[in-house]
Amino acid sequence: MPSPKAANKTAAKAKAQNSLLLGNQLCFALYSTSLAMTRLYKPLLAPLKLTYPQYVVMMALWEQDDVSVSTLGERVFLDSGTLTPLLKRLEATQLLVRQRQTHDERAVHISLTPAGKALQAQAAGIPVCIGQSMQYDWTDVQKLTLQLQALRSNLSV
Repeated sequence: MPSPKAANKTAAKAKAQNSLLLGNQLCFALYSTSLAMTRLYKPLLAPLKLTYPQYVVMMALWEQDDVSVSTLGERVFLDSGTLTPLLKRLEATQLLVRQRQTHDERAVHISLTPAGKALQAQAAGIPVCIGQSMQYDWTDVQKLTLQLQALRSNLSV
């Protein structure tokens, strides 16, 4: 029979090995779930000619139009290096316009065009489709969303 010290050492080694198992990683569960969600959105966004990041930006603008790039970036958690090319592509498709502010050349405001506003009605059914695909009760989805928002907030400290 092994000594208590040896047993503790073996248990600690097993615990350390288990902590590195891919299936035990919260980060991998979040990452792979994010990939699965993005794949789920892809065929729903194709008729709108939007990528998932573009859809996120459009949702933020449908909620609050005429905002600065920096405000929009904070809202959708994208830095300007990622957000600016995305906005240029949306502008090229005439869904939004970017306007430099006369009082501050560095500040750029984003506004939806009539086509960008009209796209909201076309996208209205997407959340319902996603909800059906998830096979989750709406209350569970809301709880999970709040938990993930709290986790994101804790990680942003």
